[in-house]
Amino acid sequence: MSALHAERGVVASSQRLASEVGASLLRQGGSAVDAALGANAMLSLIEPHMCGPGGDLFAQVWDARGARLYGLNASGRAPQGQTLAELQAKLHGAAAISPLGPLSITVPGAVRGWAALHARFGRLPLEAVYAPVIEHAECGVEIGPKTATWWQQASAALLAAPELAGLEAGLRATFWPAGRAPRAGERFANPALAATYRRLSARGFDDFYTGALGADLARYLAISGCAITAADLAAASAAWVQPISTTYRGYEVCELPPNGQGLTVLEMLNLLEHFPLAEWGQDSVDYRHVLLEAKKLAFEDRARFYADPEFAQVPVAQLASKDYARERVLLIGPRANVAPRHGAPTIAHGDTTYLAAADRDGMMVSLIQSVFHGFGSGLVPPDLGFPLQCRGAGFSLDPRHANVYAPGKRPFHTIIPAFVLEDGAPLMAFGVMGGDVQPQGQAQILVNQIDFGLDVHAAGAAARMRHDGVNSPSVSRSPDGGVTWFEPGIPKAMLEALRARGHDLRPASDPVQHFMGGYQCVRRVDGGYVAASETRFDGCAAAE
Repeated sequence: MSALHAERGVVASSQRLASEVGASLLRQGGSAVDAALGANAMLSLIEPHMCGPGGDLFAQVWDARGARLYGLNASGRAPQGQTLAELQAKLHGAAAISPLGPLSITVPGAVRGWAALHARFGRLPLEAVYAPVIEHAECGVEIGPKTATWWQQASAALLAAPELAGLEAGLRATFWPAGRAPRAGERFANPALAATYRRLSARGFDDFYTGALGADLARYLAISGCAITAADLAAASAAWVQPISTTYRGYEVCELPPNGQGLTVLEMLNLLEHFPLAEWGQDSVDYRHVLLEAKKLAFEDRARFYADPEFAQVPVAQLASKDYARERVLLIGPRANVAPRHGAPTIAHGDTTYLAAADRDGMMVSLIQSVFHGFGSGLVPPDLGFPLQCRGAGFSLDPRHANVYAPGKRPFHTIIPAFVLEDGAPLMAFGVMGGDVQPQGQAQILVNQIDFGLDVHAAGAAARMRHDGVNSPSVSRSPDGGVTWFEPGIPKAMLEALRARGHDLRPASDPVQHFMGGYQCVRRVDGGYVAASETRFDGCAAAE
């Protein structure tokens, strides 16, 4: 699929119908935010294993009228009434929080995020935004082949989970109506989700937290053994935040600050900028080697320092600085680092879906939304039509760690929407969904476009690598260098040369287990926009 050129507005998402719904809202005079909200709601119908009202949301919005970039953190918090000791007692000695079951659930933040976005930048009434989604949810949508594969694999994992014993009724009734996951080409309807969006349209977003819908949700959480209460739901909020950034070859790359991992992208780019990647070329072993080594170093800092800044001192400015990168780049040698370590910055005391949208007035939206793992916690409130996220699994249980669980704390987050400015003007809204692959994928997308001159489609279609292993903000591991998965299309000679340098390389044979991300992009060009959607999913870009 080639890049789509649009003179007016455009939406790029991982599902064709979601992009079309967003584009239809632009034609009705809606803003890029209206289009993004409609597309996001549509994705929660077609990709319920990845996103929905029960998840969290992050976004960056370029407001053309004010010539300003806004950041939004709509991630939920741990229950206020449950301490670390109480949680550990419920875990019966487990070293980590399982993503399945009631103990992993944090307060859903996505609906608060939708409310904040619509209140500031929306033009259409909620009834108009959600009308096409409600119709599709009631009548059913056809499930694409790649979506069906994801749905089936996520379902298989949940069916055998002991944490869901006695709690799977809502999941089965909502997402396995025929006793199994829908197959490619079959239609799937979700009248319960349609009812939820109809309630939000009529009563407003507050109904999810303090109204009748919130009361239904609170009752279900209590019955299921989750510590989240009606008071926790009522206290949920979304925060407008200042994006953080670095420059890369003259472009300003913008991310959101922790509790997310966007800082990792900035650290990687600061390291990669020290190397002549354009001179080396896309198929050079030197490029792939320094990419993997930069990732390892940035992820060790991520494992040590990233956490909710309201509860921990996160040295964002130091980690994102060029001076810090000049120190760390000296650790990148000719061979693979099998025991990378975090740096020592000065600390001052005191499964996921992505979409991009733009409108005729120049507003651009970079939005990512997730329930974390496939179908989140596996808990689905009856008659509401969506799963509850498992972001609590992102907490550490180590009292010495910055990301340790605490009441009211936001867990470390993987989902990161990106934005690029050129000379202070908006250039590109993009993202690469998929857990730990996101920073690695974003770095590869940027290098493909900036260093190697690929267009927005080719930059995403190019074969990727993904490094797994080493430490994380939730679980520490013994350093062993990790494993690098690679897609078809990477030259055999390069793979052999990387192995000679000490990299453990393995083919990414399973598109789910060895996930390489899901990329969407909208880029500003003379005369409008150019957009692309990840060929690894069932998506596309659609123009106004």
